[in-house]
Parts: sequence; structure tokens; C-alpha cells
Amino acid sequence: MRILLILLLTLALSNSNADEIFNLIKIPNLEIYKIKTKNGLKYLNAKKDFKIGFENNISCKKSNKQKLIKKFNIINKNLQKYDYNFLNKINLRFIVMCENLLISGINTGGIPDHNKRTLILDLNFPEKYFERVIHHEVFHIIHDTYKNMFNEKTWEKFNKENFKYAECSTCSNRLGLDLYEKTNGFFTEYSKSIASEDMAEVYSFIIIDNTIVEKKIKLDPVLLNKVKYIKNRINKIKNF
Repeated sequence: MRILLILLLTLALSNSNADEIFNLIKIPNLEIYKIKTKNGLKYLNAKKDFKIGFENNISCKKSNKQKLIKKFNIINKNLQKYDYNFLNKINLRFIVMCENLLISGINTGGIPDHNKRTLILDLNFPEKYFERVIHHEVFHIIHDTYKNMFNEKTWEKFNKENFKYAECSTCSNRLGLDLYEKTNGFFTEYSKSIASEDMAEVYSFIIIDNTIVEKKIKLDPVLLNKVKYIKNRINKIKNF
């Protein structure tokens, strides 16, 4: 009887926590995966498919248990790079894990929402890029929280005069995520879509493999300026 009471109490507390989190982030059909972490991040997974956003334009499917276990370990390992103070400064608290994440019918690796302190990650995103996309999306949280620190006009001036970004990331066919052999100012094809995606790509490479970054910037003065710009502003945020 005592064991049963403990189990019922644990379940009640878990449901209460889940309800409280729903009231904060407004994403239905989630369950708590892990909420006690060193850096304060709270992980949730989709127990059922969900739709959110303007006219339900964002959708994601329930998590496969085996995939969830595998990908959580990768996500947790990467997000442990950020301490509590930094995450608090950039306004990130909740990580939602689900599969086949779509926005307006377009596949995406992640969707950040700094207002709700939430990052949704697609567990089905290709393995080759999965770790990098985590930090790419973290940068979007950083950028949205500190927009005044990441001036896109200043960023555009780093590029050669004849280069133009697309009007929006979804109206561009520059989608490749593979590292360029010859960078010429850009780590990947996707970097050429819009300025904020370029910043996010630079940041993701800095976090994942700064050795590659140092090697590339020795031969690429445009990329050197971009890397310095990102590092400088991240250090300012850390030192606030």
C-alpha cells in the first residue's frame, strides 16, 4: 500500500509539473522527460502529435522511445556546454523533443521561442548535422534576446560587395549544410540564405569544432571578421 501511495504521489506531482509547464509554453501533449539538470534546463518530449502557432502552422509528431533515449543523450551532452547563468541571460529554459518538425509544411531542425524560453528540436534531423543544429538553434535564441547586439547591416558589410542574401530563409534554395572546402566567406551553402542564418552557422561551427574554424579563418579574411564578431558579442553577453 505504501509503495502504491508513493507511486500515485509521484504521478500526481509529475502531472502537476507538466500542467504548470504547459501554462508557460502553451505546447500540448507533452510529458516531462528530465527536469533536474545542472544548468537548469527542463526537457520534455511529445507523448502525442501536436500543432501550435498561427493557424496551427507548426506541427511535430510523438517521440519514438528508442530514438528519444539516443537523441536525448546527444542533446544533453551538447547543452551541458552552457551553464545556468548563460542560459538565464539568453532566456532559455525548456527543451521540447519531438519528430518530423514542420513549420508551414517545411522541415526544420528546430524552432526557437525566446519569449516562452523554449527550443523545439526535431529528433529526426539528419545525424550528420544534428549536434551542430542544436547550437545553430541556440544562437537564434541568443540573437532574438539580444537583437541590438547583432546588427545585420554591419554583418552584411563583411561580405564581398557583389554578394546579396535572399529576402528570407524559406524563399532561398541555398540549403546545403556541408562544410565548404573553400569557404570564401561562408561555412556552408545555408550560410548564404540570410544574415541571421549565416551568424547561426558561424556560431555552430565555433561551438562544435573551433579547430576547423581556426584553420579556415587563416585563409579567409571575411570569415575571420565574422568569427571575431560572434565571439566578441558572445563574450559580452557572458560578462553582463
